[in-house]
Amino acid sequence: MRDHPSSTPLSRLGPASVVLLLGACTARPPVADMRPHTVASPHGDRVDEYYWLRDDDSEKKRPDIMRYLEAEKAYCDAMAAPLKPLREALVAEMRARIKEDDSTVPAFDRGAWYWTQYETGAEYPKVYRQKGSVNGPDAGAPAELLLDGPALAKGEDYFRIGDYSVSDDGRYLAWTQDTSGRRIHTLFIKDLATGEVLPNPITPTLESVEWAADSRTVFYIRQDPVLLQSGPVYRHAIGTPPTGDALVYDEPDKTLFTGIGTSASDEYLVIHIEGYETNEMRAVPRAQPDAPVRTVLPRVDGVRNYADHIKGRWVIRTNDAARNFRVVSVEDARAADRSAWREIVPHRADAAVDEVVLLDGAIVLEERVEANAQIRVLPWDAQGGAGAAGFVVPTREDAFAMTLGENLDSALPFVRVEYTSMTTPRTTIDIDLASGAQTVRKVQPVPGYDRSQYASARLWAPSRDGKRIPISIVWRKDAYAKDGTRPLVVDAYGAYGFPSDAEFSSGDVSLLDRGFAIATAHVRGGADLGQDWYEDGRLMNKRNTFNDFVDATDFLVREGYGAKDKVFARGGSAGGLLMGVVANEAGDRYRGMLLAVPFVDALTTMLDETIPLTTNEWTQWGDPREKEAYDYILSYSPYDNIEAKPYPAMLVTTGLWDSQVQYYEPAKYVARLRRLKTDTNPLLFHINLEAGHGGQSGRFERLKEAALVQAFFIDLAGLAGTER
Repeated sequence: MRDHPSSTPLSRLGPASVVLLLGACTARPPVADMRPHTVASPHGDRVDEYYWLRDDDSEKKRPDIMRYLEAEKAYCDAMAAPLKPLREALVAEMRARIKEDDSTVPAFDRGAWYWTQYETGAEYPKVYRQKGSVNGPDAGAPAELLLDGPALAKGEDYFRIGDYSVSDDGRYLAWTQDTSGRRIHTLFIKDLATGEVLPNPITPTLESVEWAADSRTVFYIRQDPVLLQSGPVYRHAIGTPPTGDALVYDEPDKTLFTGIGTSASDEYLVIHIEGYETNEMRAVPRAQPDAPVRTVLPRVDGVRNYADHIKGRWVIRTNDAARNFRVVSVEDARAADRSAWREIVPHRADAAVDEVVLLDGAIVLEERVEANAQIRVLPWDAQGGAGAAGFVVPTREDAFAMTLGENLDSALPFVRVEYTSMTTPRTTIDIDLASGAQTVRKVQPVPGYDRSQYASARLWAPSRDGKRIPISIVWRKDAYAKDGTRPLVVDAYGAYGFPSDAEFSSGDVSLLDRGFAIATAHVRGGADLGQDWYEDGRLMNKRNTFNDFVDATDFLVREGYGAKDKVFARGGSAGGLLMGVVANEAGDRYRGMLLAVPFVDALTTMLDETIPLTTNEWTQWGDPREKEAYDYILSYSPYDNIEAKPYPAMLVTTGLWDSQVQYYEPAKYVARLRRLKTDTNPLLFHINLEAGHGGQSGRFERLKEAALVQAFFIDLAGLAGTER
């Protein structure tokens, strides 16, 4: 294997006069051994010379793999060393925008108010409760510490609380936590009367945990220890060994996910059997935890139903005869009888119903309109349907997201929402169900940030096939001008139907203050413009995602929002696949790119049923056991399409314990790219040896990774060392 000699200057994609700090390091990049391995399939074999970098051991990796990864980490550290003063300045800036002794707005549930609270200097929060009613905490009631995050995290390289739930009688706390970064959780139960954590924690589980009404029975989902997928639902009785836990439900179709929740009425434990193209809803009465599981809504191919229970009825958000979903109501006993369904909210072509919250006083919808999330409140009528027209909660910006917040108890006289935009920090608002009056409970504190100094807009870019691509963009008024000379960051995700909300990022302020504009391209594959936008960017339409991103970039440059030689791209996970495709097919448009935990070896992963998530995701990417899907995925899979040509400067990140995109995907990608690319632009591989898919778990530690990315872009833009 060879290094990557080239006569191409470091600044091929940037101004020739700019001296980059990244170019000051003379370290030589690591060279990975080539060990040819045949990846067989019914439709042809491929040779993967870096397949040896894979090790499925969840406890440790082979020494030869670790030597290579540590060499890449050392090279990244050496190359980034000249940026150390800038990175330290960025960390200081970002930390200064964090209110260290912050807490969430208390949320009411079953006789108490719950909140999380950070103390100054702490990486992790504590969880508290205070007894009270929907009208507020009881006077004189003490704040009780339920979970001490800093104490639980002590000695752990990674820590995250998954879920927590208090029994109906208030005595027991059940919670899950992950200390590996692989989203493998352990379930604990604590007696709040004594403070004792009960013996025999249960692992591995998914993060969700729910109580039966008897306050002595806990429902949880075991996890496949290899594939890390959802396993069976079990019922655990306090004081008994987990080995005797009762099986509640085991889904035989392993292409589906299983989840659990409690209905708004508190009458049912609801079991969700979930796929991207179909689902099923089952239920167990919480008052009879050992009762047989009842099928509420059976699965139907192509139909997705999401049901909740209140007032003796099931309220169902369904795409049955409704592309963007409609809402129906039905008596409890007749839920599966479609002839008994009563339509509450009809289908609309211009608005998608993304979520429904049921309260005693109203039905509340989260709708998606023109790439923005909005809230609609509808009163009940006497027949268990929507009464009057209700109201849409008003907003004043062009690009924003108003989403449903924590609404845990149906007795609430208000609905809690979260509002944000690219210039507005997250704002918690309670909306009175009767009057629509808004009470702002909290605006996320961002010390030193003055919203009036920043501006945002919603733009629409033409796609090559005649669509309109929404773009949300933000800039600082006195640091940026739309004159075609300024640096521009474009990001996107575009997968699974997840919309990319126009939301505030306190970390991005450091880029804005240095004259960058930051744009989010709402590309196809997300459901930003409804279900058609999602469907038009998955399976055999996936190339629309990639084309939209390039078309959005071209539009922004053409309209003067960024300099042609100072455009940067960033994306993570499935958005990292997007970045990998764009680097292969349109890399000359970008000065630098971030591929965060990128899904770049798409074909090999989708062929391998032993890898976590593979079978669940055939309905997203295609099943390559079928030749048409195989050929289509092969045509864009980033790892398979690396060529001997120039590439932009690139920063690739991974976590060694990532369970969603395994570390070896980006490792192989970097190794092959180093061998084939013909330029001398920086290619850095940042490896977190303690973290998983979500990166570092501590709120301050994760700033170091964010600062590396920003310093990378700032330096490539020729702005390193320039401070406001």
